[in-house]
Amino acid sequence: MKRIILVPALCGALLLSGCSSLLDRPYVMVEPHVERPAVSGDSSTIQVDTYSELVNAVLFFVSQGVEEGTIQLTDYQGEVEEDLNRACLEVAKDDPLGVYAVDFIKNSYTRVLTTYEATISITYRRTKEQVQSLVNVTSTNAIRKEVAEALAQFRPELVLRVGYFTGDADGVAQLVRSAYYDAPAYAMGMSECTVTLYPETGTQRIVEIVLTYPEEPAILTARSGQLQQEVENLLAPLRSQSAGSVERLSQLFALLPGTVRYDPDGGPTAWDAILGDGANSEGMALAFQLLAQEMGVTSTLVEGTLDGQPHFWNRLSDNGVHYVDLTRDRTGTTWSAEDLLALGYQWDDAPNFEEN
Repeated sequence: MKRIILVPALCGALLLSGCSSLLDRPYVMVEPHVERPAVSGDSSTIQVDTYSELVNAVLFFVSQGVEEGTIQLTDYQGEVEEDLNRACLEVAKDDPLGVYAVDFIKNSYTRVLTTYEATISITYRRTKEQVQSLVNVTSTNAIRKEVAEALAQFRPELVLRVGYFTGDADGVAQLVRSAYYDAPAYAMGMSECTVTLYPETGTQRIVEIVLTYPEEPAILTARSGQLQQEVENLLAPLRSQSAGSVERLSQLFALLPGTVRYDPDGGPTAWDAILGDGANSEGMALAFQLLAQEMGVTSTLVEGTLDGQPHFWNRLSDNGVHYVDLTRDRTGTTWSAEDLLALGYQWDDAPNFEEN
């Protein structure tokens, strides 16, 4: 007796949206497949005797990029035809790896006495290299770390297998944006970011991040290297000096007038501000952030609006909270939050000063 069953996979995963955030919490990650011993030295043949082992066997084939494998069901107590169909469907539609990698799964089986031999044929929409290059991550911090490394290398794609996930595509995109501004030496122009989650629901997902940069990665890599070398040259005379936080901040402000160039219509990177023809508020804030980081000055880039228009500046945390906007002054003037609000600045975590 021989039966053939064709199981289609999802054609694609929808791009999710919403307000949920990723949970940064530890957990024990359980791999979605079990490697079973091969039969007679043949790595494409696996023996099973339960439904859960059947599912794991199909998933093992997918994880290895096997196009055709054999499963021997020995003394199997379930309904073979129904369980084969259900197992293939579960892998193709519910498991993150199956949803991400599989186009469709076809199976057929024959029976010899009490043993069933099933042939699993899998057609993929991902290469074997893509499947095996998946990165397992365990928390929001781990996701952000992987994203930061990808941005620093100007990689066009990052695919993560997240063991516990309660976020959405918008939350991942925000992580990408935050990681970009955290590393001004590599922030050579915000990339277009497309996030796709596989599958549509569940706590285990594969997160695919596709990054499209404003220029070729080789050009951006070269600029990043030039910027870092220039900053090192600028700060070399100060490296041997021992200075407290107040003195370091004073040295930073003394360095700025001859180092950064402002142009309201300029570029959005620290490279534009330090090596180019001038930068807009985004580039100036990134330049200050880069120099502050290298000098050990505690600074945070702030994104908000000025008179209703997008604008960037910096927050200093040493010796109290105060703000720097190099588009207004590059000689050391700082402002309080109340000052900025009075000048027309708005940002997400701005304090609320009630009128007396």
